[in-house]
Amino acid sequence: MYEPKTKETDHSVIEFIEQIENMKKREDAYRLLDIFTETTGFEAKMWGPSIIGFGSYHYKYATGHEGDAPLAGFSPRKAKISLYFEPGDTGREELLARLGKHTSAKSCVYVNKLADIDVEVLKLLIKQSMTITQEMYPEGR
Repeated sequence: MYEPKTKETDHSVIEFIEQIENMKKREDAYRLLDIFTETTGFEAKMWGPSIIGFGSYHYKYATGHEGDAPLAGFSPRKAKISLYFEPGDTGREELLARLGKHTSAKSCVYVNKLADIDVEVLKLLIKQSMTITQEMYPEGR
């Protein structure tokens, strides 16, 4: 049976952030921690070794694959900051067009630094992604 690698852990979010060598990235991580906490209403938890997640939901695909994931989250990676959003959000492109300097993949949006993006648009992305995820997986956790 498939065992997901990214699970909620008891590791300290603050200790993780404090280990970030780049001071500017560490400052951005603390600011994102505040933004996501305020916007989601959830306490930050570590998911796997490097994702800071907020809230959670249980998913189950038609294939039978299932697991738990954070409703929203980010990871201050060495190269870029990864922001995690629901990939099934059809309104995401409109908000991304207003976000600022970024690149994106299926469920990730990558930014170099927080100063490159509009924080108010980020908050809208977080709220919209959470709403859609909760509608798709109403059982929650």
